[in-house]
Parts: sequence; C-alpha cells; structure tokens
Amino acid sequence: MIKSISKIDLSPKPGKAYWVNCHREWREEIIYFMMVDRFHDSNKRHSMNFDIRHAGFGNEEQLQKPFGGTIKGITDNIDYIKNLGCTAIWLSPVFENNPGSYHGYAIQNYMDVDKRWGTKEELEQLVDKAHGLDIRVFLDIVLHHSGDNWSYPFDYDYFYAGGQRFPLGGWREKDRPIPVELADPEMYNRKGQIRNFDAYPETQEGDFFTLKTFRNDGSPASESLLDILVKIHCYWIRETDVDGFRLDAVKHMKGNDISRFCSNIREYAYSLGKRNFFLFGEIIGNDEMGNPYIGPKMLPKDRNVYYGLDSILDHPLHSVLAEVIKGNSSPNRLIQRYSDLQKNALGRGEYGEFLVTYIDDHDQVGMDFKHRFGHNATPEQIVAGMGFLICALGAPCIYYGTEQGFEGNGMDDRYIREGMFDPDDKETNVLNQGSWIYKRISVLAHLRQKESILKFGRMYFREISKNGVDFHFPDGKECLLAFSRILHQGEILVVYNSSPKDTKEEYIAVDTTINKEGSLMDCIYGNKKKIRIEKNTDQEAGRLFIKVKLKPMEFLMFKNK
Repeated sequence: MIKSISKIDLSPKPGKAYWVNCHREWREEIIYFMMVDRFHDSNKRHSMNFDIRHAGFGNEEQLQKPFGGTIKGITDNIDYIKNLGCTAIWLSPVFENNPGSYHGYAIQNYMDVDKRWGTKEELEQLVDKAHGLDIRVFLDIVLHHSGDNWSYPFDYDYFYAGGQRFPLGGWREKDRPIPVELADPEMYNRKGQIRNFDAYPETQEGDFFTLKTFRNDGSPASESLLDILVKIHCYWIRETDVDGFRLDAVKHMKGNDISRFCSNIREYAYSLGKRNFFLFGEIIGNDEMGNPYIGPKMLPKDRNVYYGLDSILDHPLHSVLAEVIKGNSSPNRLIQRYSDLQKNALGRGEYGEFLVTYIDDHDQVGMDFKHRFGHNATPEQIVAGMGFLICALGAPCIYYGTEQGFEGNGMDDRYIREGMFDPDDKETNVLNQGSWIYKRISVLAHLRQKESILKFGRMYFREISKNGVDFHFPDGKECLLAFSRILHQGEILVVYNSSPKDTKEEYIAVDTTINKEGSLMDCIYGNKKKIRIEKNTDQEAGRLFIKVKLKPMEFLMFKNK
C-alpha cells in the first residue's frame, strides 16, 4: 500500500487497456446508486420469491453499523443491474473508513479500499466486468472533509465561533491518516463543527459534525491540499479505470476549488484516452446555488479557463416530484421547476439543462423524518415516479431497493439504508428480477435506451382539457400530468393519472408542427391501442390533441408515427 503521494506513479498502468467508452454521452446514462455495505455480501444466495415488493432487511441495531456488503457481492450480481436497464453504477465511497463507519464518508486512508468491503484488485475486477457489459462505474468521493482522524484539545466538541481557528489536540491513530501528507495540522481548517448549514462562510469552513474539514481558505496550505487530493484521485483512475466521480458536499466548498479539481481530473482522464469522464456533485439547495460549480470559469491570476462539474444532482426536483406523483400536490411547482432549470442552464455549457435526477436517496439532508419514496406509495406510484425520471430531462438515478418497493422510514438515515440481503440468513436476497416493480422499471429503462427522443429530445409540459376546447396546464392535486419529448420530427407523449382512485378521460395537446390531423400515435408503454390525433379548427388556430382514458395511477407513453 502506498503511504505517500510522492510514491504515486501516474503513468499508464503497464498492460492496462483503459476503457474509452466514447459512444455514449453522460446524459444518456441510467445510473444505479448503491451503498456498497448494503447491496450484497460475498455469499452465493438465491432471490426470495415475491410478486410485487419487499421491505428490505435490517433491524434498528443492524442498520446503524456495518451490514456485510462487499465489492465482490456487486460483481457477482451485476447482471441484476444490467437487466434492470441501468448503464452506470454509482458506488458509495470505498476507501478505508474510521472503524465502525459503514457509509463510506469518514475516510482515514485514501490510498486503499476498506478491507471490510474488499480490495483494490476486487474493485478493478468489478470495473472490468462492468465495462464488459457496457456499464460505466462512478466512485463517490469526499473532498471537503476527512474522517474523524484527530481530536481537538481534551477531545471536547468544538463549534464554529466566528472563524476562530483552534489547536489540533492529537491524532486518533498513530499511522493514520494516509497519505502521510494529510497528517499535518495545516491541512485542516480547525474551526469546529458547523452550527448553521445555511450560513456562509461557516458552512464551508466548519467541520461536518465530527468529520474534519480540509483547509479551503486560499492559503498556500490549501493549495497544496488540493494538489494532494487531485493526485490521490488520479491514482484511482489509473489503478481501476473508473469512469467518473460523484463529489460529496459540494456546497461546502468554493467554486474555484471545484473547478480546479475537475479540470485537473478531466485532463488526466484525457491523457489515458478516457474522453467522457463524468463529474457530478451533490448540492442541497436551489439552482442558483449550483451555478458557481458547473461549466467554464476563469480563475483569478490565471489565463486558463477551468471547467467545473458536468452536472449536479437535481435536488429541487427531488423535493417536489414525489408529492405530485402521489397525488398530494399540484403539478404547478413541478412545472415551475423546469422553467427555473431553463433559466439557470444558460451559463452552464452545452448540457446545462441535463442534471442527474432522483426520487429516492440515502441522505435526505434537512429532513427530520426520513422516508423512501416507497413509504406510503403504491407499486403503481413507484413505477410512475421512476417512469417520470426515465422519460424526462436528465440522467435518471435509481437508488438501490426502489426497484423492489423498499419503503423504509424513521428518524435517521439508517432507516432508508436497508439491506438487499438478510444478515441472519446466508441463503437469500431480494434481487428478484421477477417482481412486478422491477419488471416495469426494466421495461421503461430499456425503452429509454432504445429511443433517442427520450435521451436527447426537448421537453414540454402539455395542456389538458375536459371538453377539447378549453386547455390549461394541470393545477389540481389529483390530475392528468402530461409532457412531451421532441426530437426532430419525433414526439413521445408521457401521460400519468395521479389520482389513486378516479379514472380520468381528458384531451391532451400535442405538437402542431410535426403532427397531422388523423395520424396515429402508437402506445409504446401500457396496454392501450393506437390513438388518433384530432383537430379543433375553432380554437387556437387549429390545436391538435388526443383523447385518453386512464385508470387510477396509470402511466402511458405514446409515440407519433
């Protein structure tokens, strides 16, 4: 194991054929996000037989400590992810963590894989097998803070106090952190724990609970730290051939630091022939908060243009979509969310409108009561929620277990981080490819892979009408929600009835420039037959529309001919 960055060799690994994968843009991906500790262990298991959904495994005690999942368990069961229709895997952090940590975000050794989850060689084997199946692999990385690798004086909790720097009390282990360059008090802000996560500069300078924030004040020490972090993560590209990084806690860092890091990582990937290395980040906040981190930036005292993140996770969408799908909220805020996305995309570069979208996640930062999308949701609503993501703008991300109907809920994160296998039974898992929810999501995901319109098309919410004359955007809680994706002369119309109890028969507008009265639209998802496009010559200069009838929570897709 390498202990100093001075020992890192970044020349191409001898005999390594790096996976270039230039045939697919990142916005085409369907990402499967898993917590390594919770997906599967190294035992050979068989799937439990259930028709629709499962609650996942783990009691209160088991879910707050390591569960037993391994990298080998992912490799052995990668066909489950492939058959679901996913084209990329996002792994929770795999580097060696503080003892007792299971989630990966408390790193104490950046130069090795945590032995509880496997080895560097097993990570490389997973990436190689994924590449053989045309699947990309993204690593979750943490640049803002390290693990709880040292204490303040007397091992007391220190809190942010107007930017005051405190002494470092002592290292928790004599041979950690690694690399040894990080065993330097000047590499850390040492300003105590964040009290207010929405207050600047506190939220960037303070410690993330007991995790220790790296130096990020523009000092020579912070510049050196960034160089160390770049070299560390280039090393993992060199060693394992991964295809991208998801950057944790981006809003707690400065935009210029993120841009420098991303540009250096991207340049190194290019030097290995990897031209589509994907860099996306987590920002809990509105679109404006993400703008400093995406796209081109001219940094002070530097003639070069630096390119930051390719994309970020679409947190604003996550916060409104679930309630619309469940029929608890009007689509007004959902429609407005896409209008806001357009306005903020203008300075983000070519793919500025395309974010990584999700409806389930492992954190739910800021929520007192944590719950999966599946909590208080029917199987039909779960499929519709994933169907919306798969068909709408962005790169959809499936959080492990959603495809089996997981419905975890409780007062902290552990309750939404269930196991896909039973730690008390070495024989079974819930990787059931025959369950109804899994099969429906798989059909939708493979349809997206096939249809260019769903990957590259423009997106328009559609007006609806009860009489074929008076059209308006949906504005009630339980309504028909419809949108189109349009690419050249092709239109795919997505329609969903958010009412859990009422059948709805209404008219939906379609594009008037590429469709003709009397032509047909095929139903490409659902059990409907072809449907004829009608025209009302008395209104709106000849509006075109179709008439549909949807059962409660029914999700349909139509394509023009």
